[in-house]
Amino acid sequence: MRGSLPAIQSLTAGYADTSGFLALKGLFTSHVTGNFVTLGSALVFGNSGALAKTLALPTFCLAIIAIRLIALRLRAAGRPVLRSVLTVQLLLLTIAAALAAWAGPFTDPDRGAALALGMIMVAAMALQNAAHRVHLSYAPPSTVMTGSTTQIMLDLGDMIHGLPADRTVGVHARLRAMTASVVLFAAGCGLAALLFAEINKWCFCVLPVLAAGALMIRSEIVDARA
Repeated sequence: MRGSLPAIQSLTAGYADTSGFLALKGLFTSHVTGNFVTLGSALVFGNSGALAKTLALPTFCLAIIAIRLIALRLRAAGRPVLRSVLTVQLLLLTIAAALAAWAGPFTDPDRGAALALGMIMVAAMALQNAAHRVHLSYAPPSTVMTGSTTQIMLDLGDMIHGLPADRTVGVHARLRAMTASVVLFAAGCGLAALLFAEINKWCFCVLPVLAAGALMIRSEIVDARA
């Protein structure tokens, strides 16, 4: 059960990134640094989406500051912080799905509902990033696969070379966790691409389902500890 929450969040991140990228002309919603690359492309080639990509990073930063301040108040009041963060993420992704269903498909990601959708999704994934750093740091990152892939290759190199007995168990456990994270992220990307091709804007309805699953898993963990 402890590993189920990071697993579903890796799936969610891959799904959110790909669905946002396809529907909003290249906007990354969870891996926001990728927007620097697509922003440069939009500025040079005159593609749409420059405003959304410009706003993604400040939106991401403001969302993390806001949830941090809220979390500190919740902690001081003795309220469950992670469950509250996951609840807010569920609310944001539900709004995003409803907005996409109502206003999509989108031709210009820099206008109206499309811009709002992009920023809501960026904010939701910012909360997931913050939750990982504070509450799930034992698990691989759910949104950025570069570091995990690098560590996987390093561990494989060590295993090929030969590991000391006292490191074998730890390296094998880390390798399994990071491999699962990368595979689930990729699965989310593939699922989002497939559903976007088949049902277009309705693919966003999967996101609140995944977020609800994460919240349910968190509740079960808390109940099991009670």
